Amino acid sequence: MTWQSGLRADGKTFLVTGANAGIGYFAAEQLAASGATVVLGCRDTGKAELAMRVIRERVEGARLRRVRLDLSDLSSLPATVDALGVDSLDAVVLNAGILLSGPERRVSPQGHELMFATNHLGHFALVAHLAPMLTAAVGSRVITVGSFAARSERLDLSDLQSEHDYRSKRSYGRSKLAQMLFGFELDRRLRARGSATASIVVHPGGALDALTPARPPLFTPTTAQRLRALPANIVLHGKHSGAHPIVRAVLDTEITSGQLWGPRVFGLRGQPHHETPHPHMTDPDTAAKLWTAGSALTGVDPFDRATSAP
Repeated sequence: MTWQSGLRADGKTFLVTGANAGIGYFAAEQLAASGATVVLGCRDTGKAELAMRVIRERVEGARLRRVRLDLSDLSSLPATVDALGVDSLDAVVLNAGILLSGPERRVSPQGHELMFATNHLGHFALVAHLAPMLTAAVGSRVITVGSFAARSERLDLSDLQSEHDYRSKRSYGRSKLAQMLFGFELDRRLRARGSATASIVVHPGGALDALTPARPPLFTPTTAQRLRALPANIVLHGKHSGAHPIVRAVLDTEITSGQLWGPRVFGLRGQPHHETPHPHMTDPDTAAKLWTAGSALTGVDPFDRATSAP
């Protein structure tokens, strides 16, 4: 079975974070073709509306909704979940993320380092708020989108938010590693409780804008950009292809909880396949300590609805 095999998801509802651009957009577009209702969770509602318009131009009968979602602001998440207006949710794709390039360390409204707050803490808290809806859906799934960059990073549990040594690219890689550790730890805790919800970790490989098909007015690469990127096509691919592991993890019921999926060719390009994660991505001790820290920093826990939001 491959992701292209026309798998249907009529009657199901999927939430994709960061769905107005890049890999998140293509995941939403491809999932819309399955017949499911796809909710685009985006910080900018205008960009979400534009993305929905583009998807409808390409997917006949697309069932789409949007909610405003700002993962960097933990206090906003309960209202976002309420705005979903559903009793059950079949899958959430934890895709949204930011990569800051400047040398200055920036912080979220709650004072957390901004990449760690957006890429990890916001998703951790979002899953906690969504837990009742995921539990209510038979065979629901949490799809955590990691990054190839996480392979070369290691968490510093004594400096999770880069307060003492901030380097933007390293902090980004560590935030994505934190997300992958969370996805595997979520699987362990779901299995320990006998839950039917699955936690699957994916990564898009090396996905370049210049190798991505145009979606005007969202994105239109120039001829010069495409020509310059042609040599990279040997080892990398576009963001439409980077979305394929996500879509397969959502739709393919043969994929089971706790698995890692990414591109077949060196983990950088090609069709989705089942990978063996690097040990530092699944280390139970590190993941448990990260989970404890995440719960303390966000004030919520996916398995404890009694905790209070910050």
